[in-house]
Amino acid sequence: MNEAPLRVDDRGERLRLLHVHAHPDDESSKGAATTARYVAEGVEVMVATCTGGERGSILNPNMDRPDVLANIAEIRRQEMDAARRILGIEQVWLGFVDSGLPEGDPLPPLPEGSFATLDVDEASIPLVEVVRRFRPHVITTYDERGGYPHPDHVMCHKISVAAYDHAADPDWHPELGPAWQTPKLYYSFAFHLDKTKALDEAMTARGLESPYAERLRRWPPDPAMQGRVTTRVPCGEYFEVRDRALIAHATQIDPEGTWFQIPMDLQLEVWPTEDFELARTTVPTHLPEDDLFTGIAVPAPA
Repeated sequence: MNEAPLRVDDRGERLRLLHVHAHPDDESSKGAATTARYVAEGVEVMVATCTGGERGSILNPNMDRPDVLANIAEIRRQEMDAARRILGIEQVWLGFVDSGLPEGDPLPPLPEGSFATLDVDEASIPLVEVVRRFRPHVITTYDERGGYPHPDHVMCHKISVAAYDHAADPDWHPELGPAWQTPKLYYSFAFHLDKTKALDEAMTARGLESPYAERLRRWPPDPAMQGRVTTRVPCGEYFEVRDRALIAHATQIDPEGTWFQIPMDLQLEVWPTEDFELARTTVPTHLPEDDLFTGIAVPAPA
């Protein structure tokens, strides 16, 4: 971390941001432009990755080969390392085993010992250690639905909320380090209905084929989710960094796929932010926000 911080906290310490994600690639598909913006501003950013993504499907046809499948765990680690360097972040593995995405009716049981089958408090222990050691000002994770209903994403939400609470309790596993109260906890909303509809309508208005048309036809109204976004972080100038980090996850991201079918100028015109919901705060703020560090950051001394 060589960038001089533009802002610090009220004690003069560099700002610190912790993202908690379920699998390698999630850090690049959810909030990566926000990450790149804050890194450029001198914020320390760490990603805690819950699982190794061992049971993830190979979603890029060019990588769907026997040699890749046989070494998928190591390859996904290498991809994560490449994305980490592109984003300029620190990254830690929490060491859990990918649960996979069950399919069928009825759904089959999850593999024994996989991440989503574990006790929440026990599974939060390594994350509490990370929180107490890194002492973030802000933690981001997924909402209670996991962003989408993958069991590991739902479990990621559960242990993140548990760790947020436990890390602040000096009587909870004191051997993990001094208690730390993280000032703010956010849920990330990568692709919510308003954003998807806006991009779809803009594509249609330009006479282009929208990659979201079918998804929107199957997207039922969900009033409970509407209006949950509280914080829109302007980060359009870092969309290119986000895309390079995504492409680093070659087993998961097809460079010819839907991720890259929206022209960059259209993205910047229609939706140049990444969006979050403020779930917990110990500092005063005013909603809506345009900064995860509202109520925490002050200008760095000249």
